[in-house]
Amino acid sequence: MRKYLLTIVVGLTLNAGTMWGKDVPRIVNFINFVRDIEPRDEEITQDVLYETTKAEADAIHKYGFRGTWLLQYDALIDSRYLAMMKEEIAHGCEVGGWWEITQPHVEAAGYKWRGRFPWDWHADKGFSVGYTQEERERLVDVYMQKFKETFGRLPNSIGSWFLDAHTLAYMRDKYGIEACCICRDQIGTDGYTLWGGYWHGAYYPSRLNAYMPAQTREGQIDVPIFRMLGSDPLYQYTSGVGGAVQSICTIEPTYENAQKPEWVRWYLRCHTEDPALGYTYFQAGQENSFTWDVFKAGYDVQLPQISQLQREGKLQVETLIETARKFKKKYPVTPPTACSAMEDYTPNRGRTVWFNSRYYRANVMWEGDRMGIRDIHVFDQRLESDYLRGVCTSNKCFYLTLPLVDGCLWSTADDMASLRFYAQTADGRLTELLGGEPKITQMKGGMRIAWPLKGRNADIIITLKENQLRATCSDKKLKWCMQLNVQPQAELPFTSIEGRKITARQKDFGYSRTLKKGIFEDMRHTRKWAYRIHPEKNAIEMNL
Repeated sequence: MRKYLLTIVVGLTLNAGTMWGKDVPRIVNFINFVRDIEPRDEEITQDVLYETTKAEADAIHKYGFRGTWLLQYDALIDSRYLAMMKEEIAHGCEVGGWWEITQPHVEAAGYKWRGRFPWDWHADKGFSVGYTQEERERLVDVYMQKFKETFGRLPNSIGSWFLDAHTLAYMRDKYGIEACCICRDQIGTDGYTLWGGYWHGAYYPSRLNAYMPAQTREGQIDVPIFRMLGSDPLYQYTSGVGGAVQSICTIEPTYENAQKPEWVRWYLRCHTEDPALGYTYFQAGQENSFTWDVFKAGYDVQLPQISQLQREGKLQVETLIETARKFKKKYPVTPPTACSAMEDYTPNRGRTVWFNSRYYRANVMWEGDRMGIRDIHVFDQRLESDYLRGVCTSNKCFYLTLPLVDGCLWSTADDMASLRFYAQTADGRLTELLGGEPKITQMKGGMRIAWPLKGRNADIIITLKENQLRATCSDKKLKWCMQLNVQPQAELPFTSIEGRKITARQKDFGYSRTLKKGIFEDMRHTRKWAYRIHPEKNAIEMNL
C-alpha cells in the first residue's frame, strides 16, 4: 500500500531548447503532500507523521531547495502544520491542497463519513470519484474556505493520486486552480489503475475525462496535470505483464533501487542528458506515512546528486506553480514531448524512447539487437470517464485510454507483445530484423530514430510527430513489414482490421485509425499475431 509522499519532480526549464541534451529544459519540483493520520500501522502516530514532514523540510532546505507542500484536509486543520507551513512560505515554498478525502473533511461539509477509518484509501471513500457531483462541489467549497481562512488566500495547486474532471473543472472555474499533479501510470497498485495516459510531464485534460489529454482548447480544462512518481523508463512499464498488479520501479526513496547511488545516477542522467523533446519531467520523493527512518537513505543518495546537477546548470528547481505557469505561457494546448534512456543498468542492453502528444503516446524499446514499438495508445477528448457523472462504488478505480499496441496487458513474461519489423521472403516467410545502436535526434515537433540493420547497409527510420507515426527503410529493395505479436489469451479491442483502417472498441466507445501509407492485414486468426502492416512505396504512415 502506498502511504504518504514528499515528491521530488525532476524535468526541465520550460523555455524549450532546439536540440536534445543540455539545451533541453530540465525541471525539478519538490512536491510534498502531507497526511495527519495513518490508520494502517498503530506505530505511525500523528507525532511520527509530523516529525517525518519536518525532517523532509529540513532535508530540502539543507540544499537550498524550495518545495511545494500539498495538505490533506486533516493536516490543514492541525495547528502544528499551520505553524510549519507558514515557515515554509517564508522560505519561498508553495502550499496547496492534497485531494484525498477524510472524515473531518466530509463532516465539515455536512455529510456522513462512510470510511472504515478517519482516512480510508479505498477509491469509493478516500477520493472524489466516490461522491456525487453535488457532494464534490461542497467538499471543494469547504476546503477552499478553510484554506483561505488559514493562509489568507486560495491555493494555486492541487494534487491527488487521481482526480475526476468535474472536480478539477469546478476548482478551476470557481477558485482559479492553476496546477494539478496525479499518479504515474500503474496497474492495480492500491486498487488504482491509470493506464495508457500521457506518460511523463504535463497535459491539458479533457473536460469529460481528467486522465484523457484534450485535442482542442475548447475541449480542455485549462489546468496542466503533471504526472508524478518518476517511473523507470525501461522497466516500470512491464512490471505487471498480463494485467497483474505492478511492482514499483520508481525513484521513490523508500524502494531499493532508489537507495542505490548508481541507479539514481543512471536515472538522473536519463533525464538530464539523453535525447528529449520539449522538456523532460519526473518526480521522486516519498509520502510521510512511510516515515523518515524508512526513506532517509534514499534522500541521502538523491539530494546531493540533484544539488550537483543544479550547480552544473542541468536542473532548475522550481515550485509546482512556477513550472505550471511557465508551461501554460508556452503551451496553449498539450505539446509533443519525448524522453529516453540510452543505456541500461541491467545486462539486457535496453534502450527506450517515450513520445507523447495530445493525440497519442508511443514507446519504442530495444533489448540487445531487437527493436519493437511496445506501446501506442491514442487519445480522444470525447471519451467520457465513468466518474464524470457516475459514482465509484468499489475500492478499485479505472482510468484508461485507447490502445492500438499494449506491450504490458497483451503480454506474458515469456511472450512480450510488440510491433516489430520483419524481412519478408517471396514465399511469405518472415525473419525478424536485427540491428545495432539507434541514433535519436530531435526534429521540428517530433523525434527521428535511425536504427542500423545488422548484415545490411540500411537503416529502419521511425519518425514520431504530433499526429503521425512513420516508418521507412533506407534500402528500397528490402521487402519488409511490421507485425504485432500478442499472447494467445490477450483481450484485444479490435472489431475490424481491413485495408487502411483499424477499428476498435473500449467498453461502448468506438475508435479507429487509418494508414496514409500501408495496408493492414488481419492476423487474429493465428492467436499469436494481431495484425500485420505492409508498406506502400517503402513507407508506413499511420494517422494518429
